Amino acid sequence: MNLDFSKITHTKNLLAFSAGVDSSALFFLLLNAKIPFDIAIVNYNIREQSKDEVAYAKDLAKKYNKEIFIKDIVLDSSSNFEKTARDIRYLFFEEIIEKNSYEILITAHQLNDIFEWFLMQLSKGSGLVELLGMQTFEKKKNYTIFRPLLNITKNELENFLKENSIKYFIDSSNLDEKYKRNYFRKNFSNEFLNEFSNGVKNSFTYLNDDLKSLNIKVEPIFKKLELEVFENLNDDNLNIRVIDKSLKKRGFLLSQKQRVEILSQKNITISHKVNISLSEDYIYIAPKKDVILEKEFKEFCRIKKIPQNIRGYIFSKNISLDFIKQSLYSKR
Repeated sequence: MNLDFSKITHTKNLLAFSAGVDSSALFFLLLNAKIPFDIAIVNYNIREQSKDEVAYAKDLAKKYNKEIFIKDIVLDSSSNFEKTARDIRYLFFEEIIEKNSYEILITAHQLNDIFEWFLMQLSKGSGLVELLGMQTFEKKKNYTIFRPLLNITKNELENFLKENSIKYFIDSSNLDEKYKRNYFRKNFSNEFLNEFSNGVKNSFTYLNDDLKSLNIKVEPIFKKLELEVFENLNDDNLNIRVIDKSLKKRGFLLSQKQRVEILSQKNITISHKVNISLSEDYIYIAPKKDVILEKEFKEFCRIKKIPQNIRGYIFSKNISLDFIKQSLYSKR
């Protein structure tokens, strides 16, 4: 397998581990490449086998001198299990990262994962950015996610494990079609990739190159704490891409309905937590803050043309409005 680990040879790395095919293969691929890393695993206690998976993770950590972080919770298999589990998992990872100063979170997402995502988004009616979903490197607020296996199929990883007599587990819940991803996996993606994996690999490479060529201005022209201000690109499609990327970093995935509402309403709150405002020149994004504003502050905001739904956060964090406007104008 042709994998490039060059960017993480001198960083502090944490591997998201599950003891399944993907993360077990990645554990030994990193080990063989002499990449420094520790591991983190979550036990949701919905399968009896999960205890054995945690025990296996502990054995690997002890044998190869890796620090291991374990979260043990009781989570039922509700209809919203996948999202709930993901939220819990990433909150756990981020707590570890912050406490122990890890720089890179390594995940074992592979080609089957991104193809399943592609098909699921295609079924919803999504644009290019949403269809492509995961990238090899994804910058978060305090760390970077690294996904080195995106060009490798699950079959290739399983063959690697078998050829090297490496132990791994099969998660029985991956066969349950009540989870939408499993439905797409069983009925569409697996068989398609078994026959056309090389073409799919090439297509994702070309599509990601095309996406880079669009050169969308996704970096804020002003940023202070969790306030971000972007240039209004005067194109609904490009603006929603900018907003979408900012919200993903904050842990929010926009639905198609929310995208339409943002563009039509201009001033909106997402999931009761994040406020967005599209003015004539700028896009403002900040956490929702309900505070009582001083009269002088409100008048100052009116003069500075700061959107009403953004003012609460600016006031609560005592962000200088003169600095905001000076920064904005200097970028134009």
